[in-house]
Amino acid sequence: SHRNGPSHRAGDAAASSGDWHPATAKWYDRRDSVFIEFYVADSKDVKVTFDKAKFGFSCLGGTDSVKHENEIDLFEAVDENECKHKRTDRSVLCYLRKAQPGKAWPRLTKEKAKLSWLSVDFNNWKDWEDDSEEEMGNFDQLSDMMNNIGGDEDLPDLDGADDDDSADSDDEKMPDLE
Repeated sequence: SHRNGPSHRAGDAAASSGDWHPATAKWYDRRDSVFIEFYVADSKDVKVTFDKAKFGFSCLGGTDSVKHENEIDLFEAVDENECKHKRTDRSVLCYLRKAQPGKAWPRLTKEKAKLSWLSVDFNNWKDWEDDSEEEMGNFDQLSDMMNNIGGDEDLPDLDGADDDDSADSDDEKMPDLE
């Protein structure tokens, strides 16, 4: 008379409907800021919250509007007024300004425990403490990156229909350049 069936099913239903799933993320450290990129395609209702050293991220992702929610107790406090985020169709990039610029963060989290959804973005990681000359280079790179991210959002709208218009308007502008 073990009645495992019904209770199992109820548990599964609860897990799939009301649950929040943390979004997969990568992060990297810079001299005066930390970047976290959440890999959620087609995100909606993106919310990013800061409370001193607590960081929260939530959104709905994809066609199924899966609920994602992440929370991090940060290694150090951030300047919440200077923090920004940029949404693209592929991900949401968060820029966290350190309350103490110039202090390296060996990890993103206050605790040493590893978060299953978070990993280091080694492509963008730099041991910036060793190279002071590169400081300005990093900054240019940051502004380029922010500009590029902004540009990506416009691409999906060019659905072939607009191509002719943009070509025409470019032609009309050409004489002005001479």
